[in-house]
Amino acid sequence: MAETGVANENRDSTYTVVVAAAANLGIAAAKAVAGVISGSSAMLSEAAHSVADTVTEVLLLTALRRSGKPADEEHPLGYASERYVWAMLAAVATFVGGAVFSFYDGVHTLVQGEELGDPLVSYVVLGVAFVLEGFSLRTAVRQVRAEAERVDAPFGRYLRRTPDTTVKAVVMEDSAALTGLMLAAGGLLGGQLTGSGVWDGVASLLIGCLLVYVAWVLGRSNAELLVGRALPPRTRDAMREELLAVEHVVGVLDLTTLIQGPDEILVAAKVDFRNMVSAEQVELACEAAERRLRERFPAVRRVYLDPTPGRG
Repeated sequence: MAETGVANENRDSTYTVVVAAAANLGIAAAKAVAGVISGSSAMLSEAAHSVADTVTEVLLLTALRRSGKPADEEHPLGYASERYVWAMLAAVATFVGGAVFSFYDGVHTLVQGEELGDPLVSYVVLGVAFVLEGFSLRTAVRQVRAEAERVDAPFGRYLRRTPDTTVKAVVMEDSAALTGLMLAAGGLLGGQLTGSGVWDGVASLLIGCLLVYVAWVLGRSNAELLVGRALPPRTRDAMREELLAVEHVVGVLDLTTLIQGPDEILVAAKVDFRNMVSAEQVELACEAAERRLRERFPAVRRVYLDPTPGRG
């Protein structure tokens, strides 16, 4: 059952990322054409934004594929953590491919000025892009909401702390994309009403700031998981309760948890057993403890228990 759940979640994540990639690829081309026709730096920044998002989604698909490889002799703990390496590269792509270009284009427009063309095409492209990005965001939000309900966590808290950074990246990037579209529209409208390209340049700079924020949040999340992040205190307390409920266990001296992937958790504990129990009873108790942990926490993949005498 646990393996089926993992496969379903990976399939949902892949679908979410593919939808986002398909939407961004078409939007990037349309924005680039509209930016050239209208002469809008904000539209060109948005085109760079969509190209960066497309590259990001390709990296996220690579992350999903690579992290699903089974454990082998060279990597006995599996490849789940490789997901965070590729997701980190995706955050870098968002910064380099989107934010840097937006800053450059915004500064260039403010310093050199720009000739404003017909903004009609840009408005049409922005409208279509808003619909497509909204559909992609809805797909990602539905998955996050379903996963949050499964673990009985509020949507916002789950999104902040979820180890599935691929879906988190899609939610944040699509949200940033919708905000960027509104900024680009504001820049176009300001330029159209005033005849000044300053509005467009400012919109480009704001889009760059938005992308820096998204890249920073995603980079920090993946860095925490690459370094090694434990489960929340409430979950660790629940695991202690499960271990203490096993026959012959009188104390949990130390409990270490490690998130290796969205559905891969490692648990290691020093356990104090009742005095005078036999080796066979200790072995049976360890098996029972592992079984209880796996039943209550399906994401637990590895359990290591170390019989240790109590310090008292």
